[in-house]
Amino acid sequence: MPSLRVLIAEDQVLLRQGIARLLQDAGMDVVAQAGDAVDLLRKVRAHRPDVAIVDVQMPPDHTDDGLRAAVRIRAELPDVAVLVLSGFLEERYALELVGDDARRVGYLLKDRVVDVDSFVAAVRRVAAGGSALDPDVVARMVGRPREGDPLAALTPRELDVLGLMAQGLSNRGIAGALSVGDPAVEKHATRIFGKLGLGGEPTEHRRVLAVLTFLRAG
Repeated sequence: MPSLRVLIAEDQVLLRQGIARLLQDAGMDVVAQAGDAVDLLRKVRAHRPDVAIVDVQMPPDHTDDGLRAAVRIRAELPDVAVLVLSGFLEERYALELVGDDARRVGYLLKDRVVDVDSFVAAVRRVAAGGSALDPDVVARMVGRPREGDPLAALTPRELDVLGLMAQGLSNRGIAGALSVGDPAVEKHATRIFGKLGLGGEPTEHRRVLAVLTFLRAG
């Protein structure tokens, strides 16, 4: 199996090189590195990596240049998975990045990079077509008040399952996180899909639609 081809866009040189080393040690091929949003777009178009790892705040403006570039990459090059790293807990960034499709996308806080195994797993998950949303962002979304909430019919445990689904965990991963068996998670997932009116869709598509419903509620 060929190694994943990764592009890293981060203006802090030491952090960028550190991420590159972590991914290379995990068997990935870092095909390019960029220090600003303009260089990111140029190199992602040239190299067409499997995954682009992008910092939210980058030159030239040092605002949300990286995020805007990531959204553009998703629109122009849908085969390139995008994992955005942020130093700030911003739901708006996650919502803007995901847009109408929760596949091949991730949004993590930079602190997650120190958990090497989880970070590498997130990179592989978005490359494989899944999602990886930071647990702190998910927790904030679960806890915020909602009006006309499409998730109001879900039980607290079903919300837990959907929140972990939004982080990108598989049914087995959810079972481990909740200390329950796989069949219990499957039952909860089936009920979630039914309550959200997603019963007729293929399983993977239902997961994406359920995550999007979760993100948009509020």
